[in-house]
Amino acid sequence: WTPQELAFGVADSGARVLIADPDRIRRWEEAGGGPEVQVVGVRLGGAPPPGVTPWEAIAARADRPRDLPEPPQADDDATILYTSGSTGRPKGVVSTHRNILSALLSWELELKIAELRSGSPSIPAVRPAVLLAIPLFHVTGLHAVFLSSFRAQRRLVSMYRWDPSVAADLIAREEISQINAPPAVTGDLLEHARRTGRALPSLRLVGGGGAARAPEQVRAIPQVFPAALPVTGWGMTETNAIGAGIRGRDYLDHPGSVGQAAAVLDLRVKNESGDPRAPGELQVRGASVMRGYWGRPDADAEVFDGEWLRTGDVARIDADGYVWIVDRLKDLIIRGGENIACATVEAALLEHPAILEAAVFAVPDPRLGEAVGAAISARAAVSADDLGAFLQGRLARFETPAHLWIHDGPLPRTASGKVFKPGIRDAVLADAPAYRRLTHA
Repeated sequence: WTPQELAFGVADSGARVLIADPDRIRRWEEAGGGPEVQVVGVRLGGAPPPGVTPWEAIAARADRPRDLPEPPQADDDATILYTSGSTGRPKGVVSTHRNILSALLSWELELKIAELRSGSPSIPAVRPAVLLAIPLFHVTGLHAVFLSSFRAQRRLVSMYRWDPSVAADLIAREEISQINAPPAVTGDLLEHARRTGRALPSLRLVGGGGAARAPEQVRAIPQVFPAALPVTGWGMTETNAIGAGIRGRDYLDHPGSVGQAAAVLDLRVKNESGDPRAPGELQVRGASVMRGYWGRPDADAEVFDGEWLRTGDVARIDADGYVWIVDRLKDLIIRGGENIACATVEAALLEHPAILEAAVFAVPDPRLGEAVGAAISARAAVSADDLGAFLQGRLARFETPAHLWIHDGPLPRTASGKVFKPGIRDAVLADAPAYRRLTHA
């Protein structure tokens, strides 16, 4: 998050304590953070900045309460996780204890079913260990890796930031049996293992999520890591990471599918024809679906169709119950598992005095799945370096367009006057002469 986004999240959630490392503390100060929020510093490596209390001082206090004032109930709010959704302002996804525990227990059930079907456990019973390579603000990192490790009694080995070489060293040294991460991360690990010839024999499970995994990567997992099962699923922050799942031989036989519905959820496809085998919007209901968005009844009204949650994904469900995601209704780019709202990037580009119009869209990327692309119409000459410098501080680095084109004249529009984004994207990817690519010096 940029300093402004961090300040928004703290204010919107009503937080009164911010636990942060030096980089986040700096951003908080840049955003003008006030004394009403107590800042607790971690990983300080020296004297704390003015007004910051070191974590060690909090942990050493003798007056910590031993019990909560009131024991939490199943339907009490437990977490607020922010998601960019399809709009520029992040929305706080509120989940209850019941929502989260339903997701965790659903994974346990699915694992037990898989073990019974195969006749052997999927993860070794002795010293199971998982690599936490994904931030805890993602439900993949928080739920699928961190929280699910408690009842499973897995050792948890954490990385501060992703590096495939460091990850391979940790997997070998700590005998890691499982990694769950978006396809960009597992793809990095596969490429590193291929390039260096590292076998990593302790790996038994290579899980995915957050973005679509290419069938080629699915097939490569057992080739590069012969003892490992490929696993993936479809889920959202709003469903606490579960929805559909698939693993092992089943996944290899259906590499383009995200699997079958989780046991505690119902999935349906809603379309005009009423045929679930035809593409339509994927909708979900069940025990893990969020309570709603924090302070956003307008967003709740938009996303809920009665008791069904509208996912914004276009999917089909075949006769055997396998779910196939075919498109997205939401105007989102998923870069390495990170949701990027096109409207946010477009708004930042349009702040530039020379830019008249902007269309932001996903560009295929072999590593990240999708990268940020933008086509602009300008009143004066602009360069990629100029735009990159202008967007610093307005967008997070991962949101900044990696591919830029400028159009000769106004951007193409639909009959209703809207910018024709699908046509623009197709044209630039086909190297249409009306678009000139901007490159950095």
